[in-house]
Amino acid sequence: MNFEFSYNSKHWDSRRFTSEIRPIIGWHLRPVDIIVNPILDNSYYGGVKGLEFAPATRVAYNFSPNWAMAVEHYADLGPLRQFYSTGEQSHQIYGVLDHKTKFVDIEFGVGFGLTAASDKVTLKLMLMRDLYARHKN
Repeated sequence: MNFEFSYNSKHWDSRRFTSEIRPIIGWHLRPVDIIVNPILDNSYYGGVKGLEFAPATRVAYNFSPNWAMAVEHYADLGPLRQFYSTGEQSHQIYGVLDHKTKFVDIEFGVGFGLTAASDKVTLKLMLMRDLYARHKN
């Protein structure tokens, strides 16, 4: 389970304060990983009625302990009380390449929007360092 609390720039999000509840459900089926995130976004406006469903999924093939290739899907279906119409929903699909090094894990992806409400093309780059795993080795 992951929790995220955000203070947003108006350029990025019209809602200043938001949070995310991200359950992480995964299966490591060697060499394939399947990850499902039934994400709930909250802008604190309207209480529980303000919860939005933004699920994400990932299927990865691990070529080695240090290299993986994945397909990811991110969606924003809208408020739980009434999902957006299909044309208003955001759906993006990404091709992703992961590489683990001694000091940092790198994830690079290119995403393509599948609906009119989605960004047409998006690039993502994540640099991660797992302090706990690196410390215990």
